[in-house]
Amino acid sequence: MATILRDLSYRYQWLYDSISRLAALSVGGEGRFRQLALQGLTIDSGTQVLDLCCGSGQATQLLVKLSQNVTGLDASPFSLQRARQNVPSASYVQAFAEEMPFADCLFDVVHTSAALHEMQPQQLRKIINEVFRVLKPGGVFTLVDFHTPINPIFWPGVSLFLLLFETETAWELLKTDLPGLLTETGFEVSKQTLYAGGSLQVIQAKK
Repeated sequence: MATILRDLSYRYQWLYDSISRLAALSVGGEGRFRQLALQGLTIDSGTQVLDLCCGSGQATQLLVKLSQNVTGLDASPFSLQRARQNVPSASYVQAFAEEMPFADCLFDVVHTSAALHEMQPQQLRKIINEVFRVLKPGGVFTLVDFHTPINPIFWPGVSLFLLLFETETAWELLKTDLPGLLTETGFEVSKQTLYAGGSLQVIQAKK
């Protein structure tokens, strides 16, 4: 069930941005947070990049500085309207992540930032299968999202954030073995790195 604060944060860009910046302080700020999933990847002007569940284009803004072939996908027309205003140099598609209107083996990199925790378990499996389908052989799926904190000091902050701004699917993700799901689908998980006391995970998986 969505909270009032969650609804307000999606309605008002300034509130969403403020929450994002506050949450990102645990890893050194929003700029560093947006780069976590891209560390170690080779992306040049010709790389075909999909920013999955791109929202208002916060990560898309960084991706277009690396590649001239960036596509943002989101199910929300309101978010895509913001993204087009914020990052007009990218292409955008309105669609569900579990039913992407793309050909097989199209993208070199699929990136998603703090979006998978929004998905029901069945949706999550479908999305991972779709990402595998649209990636080229050798392509990389890179993501950053919540993870069960290893350092107990981070539990109160994570719990408060989820209670105020998230739904039960975020709690479900904390119990989900994402590397295991990716491996089941056929990915080779090359890297999983934990940040902020283990409360954030970055995974890079190769097709």
